[in-house]
Amino acid sequence: MIFGGKSLISHSYMRFLQLSFIAVLVFFSLESCSKYGKILKSKDVAYKLKMADKFYAERKFRQAQQLYEELYPIFKGTDKFEELYYRDAFCFYYMQNFSDAEHFFKGFLEVFPNSTKAEEVDFMHAMCFYRQVPKVDLDQTNTGKSIGVMQSFINTHPGSSRNVEASAIIDKCRLRMESKELRAADLYFKVGQYRAAAITYGTVLASFPESKQGDKFKLNVIKSYYKFAKLSVVERQSERFEKVVTEYQDFADRFPDSKLLAEAKELSNLSQNNIKVIQYEQIKTTTQR
Repeated sequence: MIFGGKSLISHSYMRFLQLSFIAVLVFFSLESCSKYGKILKSKDVAYKLKMADKFYAERKFRQAQQLYEELYPIFKGTDKFEELYYRDAFCFYYMQNFSDAEHFFKGFLEVFPNSTKAEEVDFMHAMCFYRQVPKVDLDQTNTGKSIGVMQSFINTHPGSSRNVEASAIIDKCRLRMESKELRAADLYFKVGQYRAAAITYGTVLASFPESKQGDKFKLNVIKSYYKFAKLSVVERQSERFEKVVTEYQDFADRFPDSKLLAEAKELSNLSQNNIKVIQYEQIKTTTQR
């Protein structure tokens, strides 16, 4: 009974502390909202701007953005407007509202094309596209846009220290798009759609000729055409095995030092043997007639 009583008292005390803590949080939250409401209602624009900058420094970007937005028409055309616009754009970026951030960074460049911050803002404008790049299995339209704006940044600012990062982002985006197309080719191969697989692997290679996996893509083209030929009707097999041989010759020209060359050559040799067998059977059938 004593232990049970202690347990009950302890539990009640802990519950009291939890409720007290929640009450304190609610109080300070309401107090904070009340203070912020007073700032919003204030007619002192200098004070509002000071508080907006304070919120910005404290990384309270939602409150800062609201105040900056209210101050736009007041400070537009003054020497304070550039910094206000700049910080407002960053508020959207840090809140991960990349669509609006992209719009505001672009607007900043249009309003202040000669600003000392122009290079940084131009890079952040490009970063907004990169931040909206989707997962590999989704549509990669934004990935292509990200490559375009990053390349545009590099072309516009050839001496920028940010070009190293911009180039790295372009490489990441290209790899993402390469992976997207490769998945489609792999799927065709997996389900036995070998002609479609061969064409898609070829498209991947054509789209990303500098890829480190170029020889692998080409080998997969050969494998796909070989399987396609094997499954074809006899009347079409010969020409389709010829396609395998042609693709191997292209492989050997493009990747003469590839470790995959021997495997590609084996498929070419098998195709040539199949062609000979088919031709022999055709001659034999004609002779018998």
